[in-house]
Parts: sequence; structure tokens; C-alpha cells
Amino acid sequence: MPATAEFKALFTPFRLGGQRLRNRIVHASMSLLATPAGRVSERMIQYHANRAAGGAAMTITEPLAMMRHQANIPRVQVWRRDDADGLKRLAAAVESQDCRLLGQIQDAGRGRHFPGRNPEAIGASALPDDLSWTVPRALPAAEIQALVEQIVESALHLQDCGFSGVEISAAHGHMFHQFLSPWSNRRDDAYGGDWERRCRFVADLVAALRAACGGAFIIGLKLPGDDGLPGGIGPAEAAIIGDLLTRDRAADYVCFAGGAHARTLEMHTPDRFGPPMPYMPFIKELRHHLNGVPLMALGRITDPAEADGILARGEASLIALGRPLVADPAWPKKAREGRSWDIRYCLSCNTCWGAIIMMQVPIACVNNPRVSRPDEVDFYPSPAPEPKRVTVIGAGIAGMEAAWVAAARGHAVTVLGASDAIGGKAWLREKLPGGNTVSSIYDYQTVAARRAGVRFELGRPATAAAIIATQPDVVILATGATMIPPDWLPASVAAEGWVPDLREAITGVLRHDAMQPGTAVLFDADHTEGTYAAAQTLRTRFQRVVIVTPRDTIATDVPMTGRQGILRRMAEQRIEVVTLAEPRWSDACAEGRLEIVNVYNGDVRLIEDLALLTYATPRVPNDALLAPLRAAGLAVIAVGDARAPQEMLFATASGHAAGESV
Repeated sequence: MPATAEFKALFTPFRLGGQRLRNRIVHASMSLLATPAGRVSERMIQYHANRAAGGAAMTITEPLAMMRHQANIPRVQVWRRDDADGLKRLAAAVESQDCRLLGQIQDAGRGRHFPGRNPEAIGASALPDDLSWTVPRALPAAEIQALVEQIVESALHLQDCGFSGVEISAAHGHMFHQFLSPWSNRRDDAYGGDWERRCRFVADLVAALRAACGGAFIIGLKLPGDDGLPGGIGPAEAAIIGDLLTRDRAADYVCFAGGAHARTLEMHTPDRFGPPMPYMPFIKELRHHLNGVPLMALGRITDPAEADGILARGEASLIALGRPLVADPAWPKKAREGRSWDIRYCLSCNTCWGAIIMMQVPIACVNNPRVSRPDEVDFYPSPAPEPKRVTVIGAGIAGMEAAWVAAARGHAVTVLGASDAIGGKAWLREKLPGGNTVSSIYDYQTVAARRAGVRFELGRPATAAAIIATQPDVVILATGATMIPPDWLPASVAAEGWVPDLREAITGVLRHDAMQPGTAVLFDADHTEGTYAAAQTLRTRFQRVVIVTPRDTIATDVPMTGRQGILRRMAEQRIEVVTLAEPRWSDACAEGRLEIVNVYNGDVRLIEDLALLTYATPRVPNDALLAPLRAAGLAVIAVGDARAPQEMLFATASGHAAGESV
């Protein structure tokens, strides 16, 4: 199908090195955590094959083990050359679909974002990592040369197996970045001391790869555009590096990224609390310092119009999409066919990052419950063998996901919702800072549901008797959950509603724009991202906001990149955090005085102008309908919080699974 006129630049073919790309869309490297045995897995093959089938012109693997010292990390062990069949099958699955496959070369060096220190770390200088305080062993020149040789040998093996090229990851605070940066490279030898020598490791590697692999083999460079560190690499320094590393034009493309293994790690995967396309200001400037080498734009580019505009304005030659192609591998295909409305958009929530880093499970996505499944690309449910009457109780994202999938399979689906609005707690989250992308979840679900013929009855709570009277074949219970009043709050006070939970409090606060006198106190036993977005909203309405938590810090259930942003925003907005403490309820609270007590030593601090007391706590499922419906002989499937209170990832995944199962 020809490219749509509105995205003509995006779908113009491009010559990269010795290879033809069918369009300008590249899948950026994403760690999948799908190769625990150090060999190519079927999941890895399916993932990249799906991105090729979805229309990407090139896909870059997660970092591969290209050097011998990487033997004990969960990466495909290319250097061992003992899985040629797996590598060949991966290359064939991608390249056969007119999509170029590149393997990424990367080593974390001293960088580490897990607890503990890495005793095997290597790097430019014996200086501590900013996050873990890991001190690497400084590499002598002979070992650097040996690493270049090992990488070249591995790249030749990839080439023999059908790969089109490699990308050197020299950004994000990884080892090559550590050599480039004066902050982490304090040596004074052939590999440090001035810009040319700090660039030598990468320059030698590019030259060696080109000499060994030939002119048709694509060599890409990912470089730091702004690592955010004083004394590190900002745009001015990136311009020097870009110029030095492209003078011989041995590299085929360059892309620039942000952040490092420091308090700037949050720049690595820009989230929804910042602007879209945050790298573009420095990318537009750095394009003039690459000696004509093509530039690939990267960094929270989520919409086809954004991508096409970058290309049309000449700000870059290629567009790299990481998280957007996790959310929807058919993003290119849908954009090309004029179906942007049908794209499941990336939320920039970094749930994918949290899955592999915090949960240590293969990559997952809130908006894509089918990552790496064979039928993932441009998925539409297959017809059910027998149509049924399905009643979904609850119009949040779990219920809506179940509803559209079930209806698309041919079932007669009715959604009953207590609220007039679709979206449930996600609807409320969308109203808070950083929530603007959340609506894309239920917007997509609503369009899909209406297209599939779902009937909605909103604005009135459902009773067991009313549900039973409709004689459904299956009931999907998506009634959410309620925060549990904390132990320090007397049951009588909780019942009176004088101390609302955070959802109730924020719903009320959003109705008023005026600043309120006094202090808002938020008891935090939740530690998820939405709690701190709510705290930001409270800060716009109250003179003072204090978060009180019994833990030793906040945001412990948020992936590190997101947690860094939360800590920064709390500090910048002067939201106070009191750790290892709980409120103590007394009659004085009614008069605006609240005691906050240390959980270990009993020390007390007093809030004397209390204006609001609220809490965010673990939740209990709202499953009161479950027993009477099952007692009436109905098949009931609980999804989302009504099954097990968790985050949005579980809501869409469990709803999707329920829709498929009926």
C-alpha cells in the first residue's frame, strides 16, 4: 500500500551504508529479559519478527554478550559461537521481512542500578558509580585492545549468521560513555587526557569493525547528547565527540541520548512528567557536527505526526522508536495505512523498564497485553465458537479491555458502570500531573468496544439481583478495590469519612482551584506513582504538604527512573517527607493539631495547622457481588483490582485474558 500523503517523509526509503531501508522507522534497542540461558530464545525471535512484520525498517537487539568477561550475565553469548543456529533463525525471521537486524554492543562498566556493588566491573578509571558506588578496575591499554578484538570477532560471527550490522551503545552512562566523559575518565594515557584520547576506544572499535566487516555492514553509534552531570557531557561536549567520531565517516549513523548512571538516569527513558521529544533541542543542534553522517532521532517520539515532522524539517534522517513499538508493533503499518486512530500508544509510563529491572520478568506493556505472542501484530480477536451473553461490571480499564475483546469475538456484551465516566481510577489518574497519556488506554478501549457493539449502562451501581435477572452466561467482575483504613485511624472516624482516602480527597480537591490555608498531610503506605502525582496536586491547593511514611524512604515500588523523578519533584516543589513515622490520632485532630510519631523511638513532631488528613494504603477488592452471583449459578471472572489489587499492567492483562477466555 502506498504511503499516506500526511506521513510521506516517514515512509520514504533510505540508503544506510550499503543497505536499503524501506522507510525511516527503526526499533531502538530494548532489553527483553528473554534470554536467561544465554542463547537466542523463541520469545526473542518472535519479538523482533513481530516488529519487522509491523513495518519497522530496522530493528536493534538488546545488548549482546560480545566480550568474554560478559559470560555470566543474561545475554545471548555471541562470543562463544555456540548458538549459530539461534542467531541465524533470528536473522532470517527479521531480514526475510525486508527489515535490517543489528546487534547492540554494550557493557555497563561501573554503571549499576541494582543494590550492591559489582566486583567484576571494568572501566576507564577507578572512580565510583554515582548510584551503586561500584568502583571498577581501570582497564590497561592492552586489555582495551583485546576487547576491541573480541568485539570484532563477535561482530563477524553476527555477520556470518545474517545480521546487517551492529550498534555501539556509548551513551546512558555505559562503559564507552565512561571513557568519553571527563567526569568518569581521569586517566592520562592513550585513552584519556583530552577529547581525542577519550574518544580513542570508540574510534578504534569503529575502525576495526569497518576493516573487518566491510562497507556494506551497518555500524551505528549511540552517543551521549546530554548526560546531565556537571563536568560530564552536555550538548557542547557532545558536539566535539560527534565531530571526532565521524570525521572518517566510518560510522553509518549516529543517535544521541540522555542521562547516565547517576541522579540523571531518569533522562535515559523520558517519562510523561516531561515534555514530548525531550532530546530534540540538542539533537537539532548536534546534527551540524556529524560531518554528513546520518542522524537518528530518539527519545519519547510517540506519534507518527511528530516523527514525520522531524524528518520533513530535516532535523534527522531516521526515527528510533523503542517503547512505542513495544506498545504497538504495528505502529508503522497503521500509520502507513492512515490508521493512526488505531494505534495503541505508548504511555511513557516505563512499566516496560520496571518489568525487566524491578520484577525481573520479560518485557511487558500496559497497552499491549500480547508482547511477543505470535498473533501480536495488528491483533484482532478471532470469533468465538458460540456467542454468549456477557455482562461486565465496571467500566475501568480492566473491564473495558475485557469488554472490547469479548465483543470483538462475537459475544453480546453489556458494560454496567456505577460512574457516568469510563476509565475508573485511570480516569482520575489522568487528571493529575503526568496523567495526560493515561486516557489513551480507555480511549482506545472505548472506540474498540463501540465498534464491536458493546452496550453501555453507566451512572448507576449494579445489584446482584439486577445482574441475575438479565441471565448472562458469563459475568466479568471489574469493580475495583478500596483503600484499607490504616491501623492508627479509629474505625469510628474512618466510618464517618472525616479522614478520606486519597482518591476521595483528590476528587474533592479537584473541584476547587483556590489555595487553602494550612497543611495537608498524606499518609503513604502505597508507594506507587499515582500517590506522588496526587501529592503534587495537593501542593497546588495547600500552603504546605507533608508526606508521612512508615518506610525509610518513598516511592519504593516505583522503578528507579520513575523514582528519581518523584524524588526530584517532591524536593523541587518543597513537599516535605517524614520517614519512619505514622500519624497518631487524638481529639486534637479536630482542632487542627496532628502528632506524627517515629515508629522506632517514639519521637513526636506536631502539625499545628492541619487542613487535610488523607491516606494511600493497600487496597481490598470490591468483590461483594462475587458470592451471590456464584451462588446463583453464574460463571464469574474477576479481573483487575477486583481480583488482586495491583497496577495498570495487571488490569489490562487480566481483562484481556478474560475477554479471550469467554
